Amino acid sequence: MFASLLVLSASMAYDSHLPPLLPWQGQSVSLMQQQGPLTTDFELSAGTHSPNYSDTMAFVDRLVAANPTQFKAQTIGYSNSQRAIKMLVASEQGLFEPTQIAHSPKPTVLIQAGIHAGEIDGKDAMFMLLRDIATGKRRDILANVNLLFIPILNVDGHERSSAFNRINQRGPAKMGFRTNANNLNLNRDYTKLDTPEINSVLKVINQYSPNLYIDVHVTDGADYQYDVTYGYNPVFASESPAVSDALNQYFKPVIDDKLTAYGHIPGPLVFVMDKRDFKQGLAGWVATPRYSNGWGDLASLPTILVENHSLKPYKQRVLGTYVFLDGAISALSQHSEKLLTAVKKEQAFIPKQLIVKRGYAKQPNNIAFKGIRYSSTMSELSGQKEVKYLGEKHDYANLPIYWQKEVLHTVTVPKAFFIPPVYGDIVAKLQLHGVNVTQLAGAHTQPLKQAKVTHYEFADAPFEGRFRVSAEFTYQPATNVDLTGWYRVNTQQPLGELAAHLLHPEAPDSFFAWGEFNTIFQRTEYMENYALLPYARNMLKDNPKLALEFDKKISQDDAFAKDADARLNWLYEQSPFYDQAYLKYPILMAFDTQPELAEQKDKEI
Repeated sequence: MFASLLVLSASMAYDSHLPPLLPWQGQSVSLMQQQGPLTTDFELSAGTHSPNYSDTMAFVDRLVAANPTQFKAQTIGYSNSQRAIKMLVASEQGLFEPTQIAHSPKPTVLIQAGIHAGEIDGKDAMFMLLRDIATGKRRDILANVNLLFIPILNVDGHERSSAFNRINQRGPAKMGFRTNANNLNLNRDYTKLDTPEINSVLKVINQYSPNLYIDVHVTDGADYQYDVTYGYNPVFASESPAVSDALNQYFKPVIDDKLTAYGHIPGPLVFVMDKRDFKQGLAGWVATPRYSNGWGDLASLPTILVENHSLKPYKQRVLGTYVFLDGAISALSQHSEKLLTAVKKEQAFIPKQLIVKRGYAKQPNNIAFKGIRYSSTMSELSGQKEVKYLGEKHDYANLPIYWQKEVLHTVTVPKAFFIPPVYGDIVAKLQLHGVNVTQLAGAHTQPLKQAKVTHYEFADAPFEGRFRVSAEFTYQPATNVDLTGWYRVNTQQPLGELAAHLLHPEAPDSFFAWGEFNTIFQRTEYMENYALLPYARNMLKDNPKLALEFDKKISQDDAFAKDADARLNWLYEQSPFYDQAYLKYPILMAFDTQPELAEQKDKEI
């Protein structure tokens, strides 16, 4: 107890470096329970503490014990430190199995807390809401929806706990760390699937088929009046625009009205173009599928990213999260059919083009924004002007916002991708994503194309444990390919857009970009000059056209002419001895016709 008080004292003292607060006393304070068998650690600490892993799991058990006919705890996976990742399933009729939930007439919401373990608001908010269900105060919730709740996704980061993990966040008194035990950011892992935590989440999504996915975070960055910000990719930039439109029309008004009624200020999910000059405007972010909400956008799974404002006190943030989740559940119970209609529309869409690069618009839109007044003064420490927030309201009538509207590059989506049998690990990841994969059997004929790298660049430093690579390609026919045993991924399927992003080498979060195929950049067989020179002499003699091309290159390219290694390597490349797989993306693509099947029926896996 004494140690806890010391930590609290230290964290409160350390709070003095943060900007001054606006006064707040919302109606949501009435949601806190003062005493009782299911009073949360958060409530017992008057809104300053969050329990550790052991106490969190103990509270899950207490919830289940209090309501065993409607609550059940499931272990959905284990971290690399072998901590169990728990999920609480809540069903009015006690239907807890994945198939029962997936086929339930009621909609299901998956709520995830602690993907960044220092941003743990969702855990304590949802514990209060589940307590209210267990004690009969909120019987209406399970009458309308099923709940799936992951209280801590990043269980290892959660136990790397300190009062000093997040310098720009007010509470809890001790908080977990952003990354997992392998120092990987789970919210960058939704495509590459390197972590057991995100693997566990995708298994849950595949098995339980939730209708709505909510991922609760806390912001970094600027100061403003909003305490609960949230969003999803905007309609004009969404890969599932009908879903984004449904969330705008039917969910946002319900959520915002409930938050406002309880004394909270809901705001848009935006960032700042210049952190030292707020007036330069906001950055309207479009999430790519490495992020939970970007992945949900491509998978046509309605996904809301909640970003509570880090500079607001922990008590205010948790209570705001309770109200937000209550509002989202209410909206789902009222408008699930409209949301399902939008999802089905997107799943039926056959992608033709894939946007692989976006840029911020040169001309901004303008929005009203509830900001905080600030000054800008020269800092002796940094040697530049720095912002100082003053704790006073400042409402912007027309603040510029630069959305990532500009489409810089698109690619044509193939009708199908063909994966060699050796890449079974890629197939396994696709299946974990929910993508339908078929293994070919017998003889197949198919006009195929292969991407060949013409220029590439590796990142200067590792990112998320990998050296990412960007490349430029030419596409050339792939001939005489025996596809027996290969895997086919058609893009004419509900997750066709997601499959295209994962498998097209030009997509920014593709398996290729994340380095899954870096072995194509190495050559393992070489030539000796004494063997190449006589062979090349005969090759040029027998092929006058090639000889003319060689002479022309020497006469027109001085650097080439003076570089003996370049000349020899060019000749080697023209010979049949050259590695025909070098710089060639091994996954083939079909653009024009459907694969023809002969001899045997393909096997769905």
